[in-house]
Amino acid sequence: MTHPFLDLAPLSADRFASIEDRVARLLGTEQDVVIMQGEALLPLEGAIRATAGPGTTALNVITGPYGQTFGDWLRDCGATVHDLSVPYHTAVTAEQVREAFAAHPEIDFVSLVHAEAATGNTNPVAEIGEAVREQGALFYLDAVASIGAEPVLPDAWGVDLCVIGAQKAMGGPAGVSAVSVSERAWARMAANPRAPRRSYLSLLDWKERWIDGGRKTLLHAPAQLEMLALEACVERIEKTGLDAVTARHRSAAAATRAGVPALGLGLEPYVHKASEAAPVATTVRVPADVTASGLVARALAADPALPLAAGGGSLAKEMIRVNHYGPDATRETVEAAVTALGSALAAERGTPADLEGARRAVAEAWRQ
Repeated sequence: MTHPFLDLAPLSADRFASIEDRVARLLGTEQDVVIMQGEALLPLEGAIRATAGPGTTALNVITGPYGQTFGDWLRDCGATVHDLSVPYHTAVTAEQVREAFAAHPEIDFVSLVHAEAATGNTNPVAEIGEAVREQGALFYLDAVASIGAEPVLPDAWGVDLCVIGAQKAMGGPAGVSAVSVSERAWARMAANPRAPRRSYLSLLDWKERWIDGGRKTLLHAPAQLEMLALEACVERIEKTGLDAVTARHRSAAAATRAGVPALGLGLEPYVHKASEAAPVATTVRVPADVTASGLVARALAADPALPLAAGGGSLAKEMIRVNHYGPDATRETVEAAVTALGSALAAERGTPADLEGARRAVAEAWRQ
């Protein structure tokens, strides 16, 4: 008997190219868009290894764990790396980036994460992009968490390599990703003798064997289910409207930031300023006498479906993430997550939480 997930007709090169075109429209870009057949770490690493080498001097902005990873990759490529680190409860500024350029005028590569879902902050890419253009450096952006939750405009912002994934705010599959590539970035890759070739990491393979060939012959058999899921995901966003999708994520973030402190138990947004908080996920700081991972475990024991997670590594003690992205960017989900945290903390402390006040705060923030 046939099976809808298994007995599928082969995905044609034309269909593959049409999905790339829809992703390009989602990004509002005229640059080449390459859909990579793997999770977003594939193009994130591939883009760095293609464009960085011993002659590269990079400014690597660290506002969370992914920035640290990018610095490791850049150093592994032989690049000279200057890290610009800011506290995880804030965002980097364009002025800090300009100060780094002034201190190191040889910088020719900038790596930045747009929204750090792991720490809950988001960086002002438009302003930073202006500073990078003034420097003339190549601009590499991780927009995996931000796409669908807030505007991502690689052309307008001067981004040369913009990597996205579908598994967060887009509400799509995790096993496929994409990167938009500027002509400057292609030229940098072609001039880099260390750029991966004949490799799963290779962007140049896609350029030379797919794009330059008129997108007629795929490099290898595509991840068919993931490609079809990506197509369906983009189609759903097109029907809903990208502005409506991003507005829903903004509302979810505002509602979470309003609801958490209204519980009256000392929980508060981890990122201090709302303007620096990522719409894709809200991080919450727990009181000093509470362990975040234990509180999350208690809340999930009552409802395992809640989009809650403790912070990673050293943040597991003090930070909780409310992952209100994709299908979870709803008022109902935010309210359930906030009240679950309140109930769990109230039970742990033996102190009542103002659950009704939190519900009102969530509803009011959502309406605004």
